[in-house]
Amino acid sequence: MSKRAEGKTVAILAADGFEEVELTSPKEALENAGASCIIVSLESGEIQANQHREHGIKVKVDKTVDEVKADDFDALLIPGGLFNPDTLRQSDKVLDFTSKFFAQAKPVFSICHGPQVLITANLVDGRKMTGFAAIQQDLKNAGAIVSDEEVVVDKGLVTSRNPNDLPAFNDKIVEELCEGKHEAQKESVEA
Repeated sequence: MSKRAEGKTVAILAADGFEEVELTSPKEALENAGASCIIVSLESGEIQANQHREHGIKVKVDKTVDEVKADDFDALLIPGGLFNPDTLRQSDKVLDFTSKFFAQAKPVFSICHGPQVLITANLVDGRKMTGFAAIQQDLKNAGAIVSDEEVVVDKGLVTSRNPNDLPAFNDKIVEELCEGKHEAQKESVEA
């Protein structure tokens, strides 16, 4: 397999209640392409995955949000899950960390409920996006241009709706990571 993303590092921002496959599947795709993935969370230790409403695996946290900065990474991945984004978006440090990826024109990938973090960080106005059906109205209310497609790409921002979309999502995140910075990404924080 081609290691076209070799030398790239992706921050995977997650907390307890992330949807297991929405973290593990993109992580595997990125690593298979040669990228390094660092699990970033609010606290050290482990975070608990969910498989829908049941508990899934536990994942080791590599760094806390206090220990990292966007400068250290080439891209950001925010998986969904019912509880993960809700916990993350209550942290000013998470919102600042996320905003810096847009300010630095770096790719950002988010699936399912993950875009809720982007809504709270005021990063979706005018952006073409998708998300889980239940948050599509929230995206629209925050100014996003929403379409119900398996994957939407807008200037380095890649979003998908649910685990069924993972094959298309994974292909696009690897592609966008390899493309690198998208100067138009900055428009979300400059608006």
